[in-house]
Amino acid sequence: MKIEKIHHVAYRCKDAKETVEWYGKILNMDFVLAIAEDHVPSTHEPDPYMHVFLDAGNGNVLAFFELPTKPEMSRDPNTPVWVQHIAFKVKDRAELIEYK
Repeated sequence: MKIEKIHHVAYRCKDAKETVEWYGKILNMDFVLAIAEDHVPSTHEPDPYMHVFLDAGNGNVLAFFELPTKPEMSRDPNTPVWVQHIAFKVKDRAELIEYK
């Protein structure tokens, strides 16, 4: 089997609404869809969550999970900070510098 493309990449967030607003305002990503469930579909485990999807352009989708019943998130302490990131491509360096 060969993967045709990545459907979406998902990360955890503290607040789904705030996350959608930030990516919309700062990176101009359009909100696509939100799914709120009380049970995890794959495991049927009772665990409420909010799953939001953002259009990152060119068929790329960025998604986030808000998990209100889970302990506060943190980064993996065994992985250097510089490793854990997401990188976006923009038109050119000049546009990046102008925005920054």
